[in-house]
Order: sequence, then C-alpha cells, then structure tokens
Amino acid sequence: MKVEPIVNARDIKSIKKLLADHPRNRLLFILGCNSGLRVQDLLALKIGEIRYANVGDRIVIKEKKTGKENVFMVNKDIKDALEDYLKTVDAKDEHYLFKSRKGSNAPLTTYAVTMYVQDWCNAINLHINAGAHTLRKTWCYHQRKTHGTSWEVIAKRLNHSSPSITRRYIGVKEEEVEEILMKSI
Repeated sequence: MKVEPIVNARDIKSIKKLLADHPRNRLLFILGCNSGLRVQDLLALKIGEIRYANVGDRIVIKEKKTGKENVFMVNKDIKDALEDYLKTVDAKDEHYLFKSRKGSNAPLTTYAVTMYVQDWCNAINLHINAGAHTLRKTWCYHQRKTHGTSWEVIAKRLNHSSPSITRRYIGVKEEEVEEILMKSI
C-alpha cells in the first residue's frame, strides 16, 4: 500500500493533542514528523543517544536500509516531547527509546507503528492511506509545501540515490503541474 502524508497542519495538531496523555507515542509522532527519518531508524534509537541532547544538537545515526550516516537536529518540539516522555519511564541509556511494552528491551516494530498511525488518523477522521512511512512523507511534504525547501535539499536530507525517488516522496500532484502550465512567461 502506498501511504500518504498528513498535509493539513490542523490534522497534525489534532494528533498531537490526541496523544497528549501518551508521551511515548507523542514523541514518536513528533520525532517522525520532524526528522524525516525512516521509522526503522527511529525505532533503533537508544535513550542514551538522545537523552542529553539540547535544541539545535545534531544526532548522528547509521541508516539500517542504506548503511549510510545520517543526522537529525533536535528542535524545540522534539526536545519538549522527549522531556515529557523521559519523566514517565525508567529510562536507562541502553534501552530503546521506543521500547515495546511486551517485556524485554525490544523496540516497537514497524508494523506496530503502522497500526498506531492508522489509528491516530482514524481517531481524528482523517481518511488517508496511512502507515509508518506517513511520518517521513509528512516531513517531506511540509518541507516542500509549507517551508519552500527545494527538492534537491530534501533529496540530500533523505539520502536518496535518485531524484525520481524524491519526487515520489514529495507528492507532486497533476494539478500542480497543470497550474504552472497556466502561468504566462
């Protein structure tokens, strides 16, 4: 199934509000929408890798899919959600940040995140094809549409090897192409 981004800022805000009493899931949502990382890389994070980070700090990770190094920056939303979450858990540095509730020190699965994202979207009556990758695609969409980031910069951030992959992620719609065809030069 091809998943879609959450395009409306109001829907993002609604999901954050929905997750206000679920600090782990709120952090997962915020980190996913603010980092552009694949969910498997978020799930591999250990508490010690981010616990002491401040706003503006760079966190270096090694991507599971590509083996390449990548970074994300801790912004205010991530820092606030992280602090809220760490207050609620017995957080040892060697524990996974998004630890499964099924006993041992194992992270959530990508499948579990897919189910969560679908549930969150359903709970706010957002009817899209949602899944774990929705978070990464949401970051891409808002970088392009809300912040005007060029697709080349987005491609570099995502560590994509081909521009065609990035174009699929940023969700250029046929209506946008038709709109620019109507502009006179």
